[in-house]
Amino acid sequence: MRFAELALFFAPLGAYALWRAAATRGQPGPTPAMLTGILTGLLLCGAGLAWFAVSERGAPGSRYVPAAFQNGQVVPGHDE
Repeated sequence: MRFAELALFFAPLGAYALWRAAATRGQPGPTPAMLTGILTGLLLCGAGLAWFAVSERGAPGSRYVPAAFQNGQVVPGHDE
């Protein structure tokens, strides 16, 4: 699995865990350190998604061929 997929999956769980940690300490909300960590995580996730979008795109005018099952083997998807 790719990092971006994992980050998108675990981001809401992490946000909930941070909220619960702040709520059990009797604080009205997350501390500045927690907010900094959340913001840093979101920025890193956004940067990773942007990098993925730029690095995984095909050449202009190319055609994507989806994965196929040929001669008993799976041929991965690719650009032509």
